[in-house]
Amino acid sequence: MAVRACGLIIYRRLQPAAPSKVADNIEYLLLQTSYGTHHWTPPKGGHVDPGEDDLQTALRETREEAGLQATQLTLVDGYRKELHYPVNGKPKTVVYWLAEMKDCNTEIKLSEEHQAFQWLKLEDACKFAEYEDMQAMLKDAHQFLCSRK
Repeated sequence: MAVRACGLIIYRRLQPAAPSKVADNIEYLLLQTSYGTHHWTPPKGGHVDPGEDDLQTALRETREEAGLQATQLTLVDGYRKELHYPVNGKPKTVVYWLAEMKDCNTEIKLSEEHQAFQWLKLEDACKFAEYEDMQAMLKDAHQFLCSRK
């Protein structure tokens, strides 16, 4: 059976921008792990607790890993993506939703699982996120946001 994890692609808008400049004011939150290869990813959890659905897991893990409460975020309707890849020879599925910070100045409080965080524009976020599927998902999320009115 595939390992299942859930997370949020969290973004913030820096300041109101003209419709033609929407892409320029969006930054994505990436966390750097304090273990292994110190890779960068959005907040995500390794397991779904009993009684939780996937979205509840994503919100819990975001609270645990980045110190962000569900009330500080606005979930974006219509966006949900799954990544599938092997970890230690076993299949893993990670489900992501897209969420906007209500206040772009909200403090990030890292757990012991992470040693750093960055707010990054799409191009830099893709450089930090080394995995191609993660880069593709960030680009997809960005395109989704830029296509919305």
